[in-house]
Amino acid sequence: MRDFLAKSARSIKPSGIRKYFDLVETLPDAISLGVGEPDFVTPWDVRSAGIRSLQKGYTQYTGNRGLAELRQLISRYLEERFSVCYPPDRIIVTVGASEGIDLALRATCEAGDEILLPDPAYVSYSPIVTLCGGVPVSVTCGAENGFILTPETLEAAITPRTKAILLAYPNNPTGAIMTKEQLEKIVPVIEKHDLLVISDEIYADLTYGGTHCSLAAMGKLSERTVLIGGFSKAFAMTGWRIGFVCAPAEIDGAMLKIHQYTTLCAPRVSQHAAIAALSGGMRDGFASVEKMRSEYDRRRRFLVNAFNELGLTCFEPRGAFYAFPSVKSTGLDGEAFASALLTQERVAVVPGVAFGGCGKFHVRCSYATAMSELDEALRRISRFLENIAKNRAETEK
Repeated sequence: MRDFLAKSARSIKPSGIRKYFDLVETLPDAISLGVGEPDFVTPWDVRSAGIRSLQKGYTQYTGNRGLAELRQLISRYLEERFSVCYPPDRIIVTVGASEGIDLALRATCEAGDEILLPDPAYVSYSPIVTLCGGVPVSVTCGAENGFILTPETLEAAITPRTKAILLAYPNNPTGAIMTKEQLEKIVPVIEKHDLLVISDEIYADLTYGGTHCSLAAMGKLSERTVLIGGFSKAFAMTGWRIGFVCAPAEIDGAMLKIHQYTTLCAPRVSQHAAIAALSGGMRDGFASVEKMRSEYDRRRRFLVNAFNELGLTCFEPRGAFYAFPSVKSTGLDGEAFASALLTQERVAVVPGVAFGGCGKFHVRCSYATAMSELDEALRRISRFLENIAKNRAETEK
């Protein structure tokens, strides 16, 4: 039989995150620190809005861009929360932030275009670039620089074929953020080489010890920035699959056409729920978001301190809900460590290499899980490390 698979589809690898998630489902006694999903339930007022929309029979398509009320709220939210200005008619409501990333790349990436991806990076970026015919180019952002993109590393990665850079801060998997001052340093390089910026800011509301800063808020950078956001993380709405993308007019028009032909519109019930999330948040100062962030902050400090005490050097994350400890001291790389930990102690973490070469000796641990689970997971990890040390000592005798 003829091989019907496209080369691009054949060349991409399955998600390194989902592999471990699927394994955990077969191990009832396992503790998962693998999947980045809030352990909080969507706030009741948001769920209630979704229920009411169904009771009222709001089950039809919406316009392609999404409900006008929701887009107005998103525009206001971005401006009041992050000083980012995009009018409602340049906002597309999407099926999660993931669709926004896909739309941005499909609308701008042509065969052979190089798209810069700070490494470590979320697992889907490189495959989507490949599926669009582009060439993903890793830009090393090591722990020694706090996993941030510096102007020097950015400049060194640019070639005549470079078209865009896909930024994601707060970062998954490292939890790194880029401050306003750090972002300002890369702006001249972006402008000098006329680069498009695709900025995935899904964790914008989950920043600790400061306020999130977006490149889209910096002068004329909004004219070359596609901003992607959503409700999954900060509003605990992963299963609702609702996000948004904002862009300069020309790119916005191209994305809308692709959205029309592939998705048509985001689910109406999810849009009504998102309206409740934003309107309620603006009334009460985003109390539910702040409550979740405060709890994540408590877990963050607990987990990072514990890893460092165990000898697993851990960068202090300042955003999102992930820790990215180094396991190099064990003599194992991240993949071997994660596999053995799951087999021996039933704790699932994700090998750092799933996010790029910089993560080879790291693992990603999500602290979007209850403190009791984190506490038990750390007991098991401690026992695992003791066994590694014991085996090493016996080998060296």
